[in-house]
Amino acid sequence: MKKLLSIVLALVMILSVASIAGAEELTNLNTYETQARELETWNIHYSQAAADLNVLTNLYDGLLTNDNHGNLKPNAAKEYTSPDGGKTWVFTLNQGMTWFNKDGEVQADVKASDWATGLEWVLNYAKNDSYNVSMPAEMIVGANDYYEYTKALTESDGAEAAFALTADAGSKFAEMVGIVCDDEAATITYSLVDSLPYFPSVATYNCLYPLSAELVEELGVQGYRDVTWEDMWYNGAYTVTYFENQNQKVLTKSPNYWNAANVKRFDTVTIKMVESVATAYQLFKAGELDHVSLDQATLQGIYNETADAEYKANLVEARPTKYSYQMHLVYNKNLEDGQTPDDNWNKAVANENFRKSLYYGLDLTNYLARTNAINPQSCQNYVYTGNGVAFTSDGTDYTALVRKEIGLEYDAEKYNRYDPEKAAEYKKAAMEELAAKGVTFPVTADYYISGASTVAAETAKVLESIFSTCLGDDYVVLKTNTYISSLANEVRIPRKASFFINGWGADFADPINFLGQETYADTQAYYSNAYSNINDATDEDLIKAYQEFTDLVTAAKAITDNLDARYAAFAKAEACFLNHVLTIPCSYEVAWELTKVNNYSKVYSAYGMQGYRYVDWETNSVPYTTEEMAAFAAAYAAE
Repeated sequence: MKKLLSIVLALVMILSVASIAGAEELTNLNTYETQARELETWNIHYSQAAADLNVLTNLYDGLLTNDNHGNLKPNAAKEYTSPDGGKTWVFTLNQGMTWFNKDGEVQADVKASDWATGLEWVLNYAKNDSYNVSMPAEMIVGANDYYEYTKALTESDGAEAAFALTADAGSKFAEMVGIVCDDEAATITYSLVDSLPYFPSVATYNCLYPLSAELVEELGVQGYRDVTWEDMWYNGAYTVTYFENQNQKVLTKSPNYWNAANVKRFDTVTIKMVESVATAYQLFKAGELDHVSLDQATLQGIYNETADAEYKANLVEARPTKYSYQMHLVYNKNLEDGQTPDDNWNKAVANENFRKSLYYGLDLTNYLARTNAINPQSCQNYVYTGNGVAFTSDGTDYTALVRKEIGLEYDAEKYNRYDPEKAAEYKKAAMEELAAKGVTFPVTADYYISGASTVAAETAKVLESIFSTCLGDDYVVLKTNTYISSLANEVRIPRKASFFINGWGADFADPINFLGQETYADTQAYYSNAYSNINDATDEDLIKAYQEFTDLVTAAKAITDNLDARYAAFAKAEACFLNHVLTIPCSYEVAWELTKVNNYSKVYSAYGMQGYRYVDWETNSVPYTTEEMAAFAAAYAAE
């Protein structure tokens, strides 16, 4: 039967290819990003933002990458082994790798010791401000100790003392941290705190990326911290040959790329910055883009044949992105002045019944339709950790364990979490409890969007309607506010928002990627420090809930010899987080699009940053049809 299926699928693929006979593959790719997602740093070690890493992953080669099914595959490292069951990992590099400038001119050889220089930079508090520290700090022997050493040195002797540190033989770093680089043998050996079978997946992420000590010497520490596309060194598939902020970037295939014979690349990749997907759609119609995600109005117009009906045969439901989106609640919020505490909101959000009324009371179907008007329920999200990040020994997705713990199974027909009866009970209890604490109703929930985005404004109107219809204007009112240019500087840092809707993607194949960002009293927990401000909250019940969750995460993290037991423990920790509604799972991004790219040929991974590598893509000079993409999907599933 399986053989018959393979034959049928092969015939489907032949017919699909025949239907586009005469079409040519693209040699130059034209893609886009919205202006809200402009790159902010060219320093690959410093960034934790997808907007940066989606570009930078094309400019650098790390040890490993992924294939189109998400499997790990060699990259800069030609092989990797563990001689002791996962506590020590040895990566052997390919020969002939070089560092080159934007013009492709060779600057130096890539050496094993470049990975030590890169790790020292990441772990050095003065150099990298704690960015990307959490993963190596909790995995590699001595890494956290070195981070704390550089932090103490900076605080006692100043940044210059820490700036002077290197990864050279005999250095404090070499003495403390479990990494040994042999330039002659071209090997990098990591010694871990315990057996960690998932450690190779970390090698796809930028915390373990190389850095040439010669470049740091040339630019200086501050120079590398502020490195630009014009003075950085590359070792990846592309260099940047043009960049204009908020306009476009041009990536050109590197003439001295070590793996040019084995990697299919475009001659150029032009990334255009657009105001909105509506703008991108107009560029696609004009032949200036090779793919475009469709906003709600455009998708419905094509699908219902009221506008641009000629594209209906080309509608393709995109593969889900790796990002799991949540409503991240803010527990220590200020008023609009950015200084005065918003006591009314802070008291309300600290109340568990108030949070549960939001959790069960918001039917987000119409919000999901802003991304996917044809099939909005495909975007629904029940848990915090992203799908496909980790699997048990029998192939069960970790997120299914969490859904079982919280009693929510996937339902493709409705927004399954919505329970108006439960929400009404929690609302009644919350109003009674909060009124006794002096909270006035309705509670105002401040939500911020870019003032330049009409799409964001339209989406905010949908959210306002959901809050009003589902919860009642007597209880909570969503107030939409705008910022001018920087969400971080204008909103997040002065703590003006009541919540943010953010997506988070895993950096390696383990649930700690997500849960570790939310733990209490942890300086390396990104969301706890940068968004929720939970460490500044004062409500005892709220802190108790966070501490319960944090203790469960700590216990789960300590299990390293049995992945099934580890995932089961993490599922209980995540269920605790969700049962206390410390965040509200929101959505997945499953858009519809028009595209000249075979989505099933692209790198695909539920973690890391490799999914945006512009290598080995199959393309077509005209948009694929729905049937052609379905044939690709069927063949892919049968592989």
